[in-house]
Amino acid sequence: MTTHEGEYVADCRARMGFDLLTNRWNSVVVFALADGPMRPGALAARIGGISAKVLNETLRRLEYHGLVCRRAYAEAPPRVDYALTDLGESLLVPFHALGAWSLEHGHRVLAAQDAADTG
Repeated sequence: MTTHEGEYVADCRARMGFDLLTNRWNSVVVFALADGPMRPGALAARIGGISAKVLNETLRRLEYHGLVCRRAYAEAPPRVDYALTDLGESLLVPFHALGAWSLEHGHRVLAAQDAADTG
């Protein structure tokens, strides 16, 4: 048996990573920005099903964590776009790994859920 004594305390770096992975919209926004900078409206259209408020909160959170950068242009009307930072691009690696795991094992998770719902 492997022990992880003291590894998951509140300020643990692994826990921080898990928090980034488990937020519903973080991975979606990061994936949507993987192909390059986008304006908020285009980003919302690409994602679908996200309100402007939630998108703004998610972008601000990702910016706070250093995963996304906001660029404002001095134009009329004002224009803003968002892009992944190098750190944000590095987060695509575990997101892709989780996606691959989901493709391989998702049917087992769904079967367990069905069994729990009918049992």
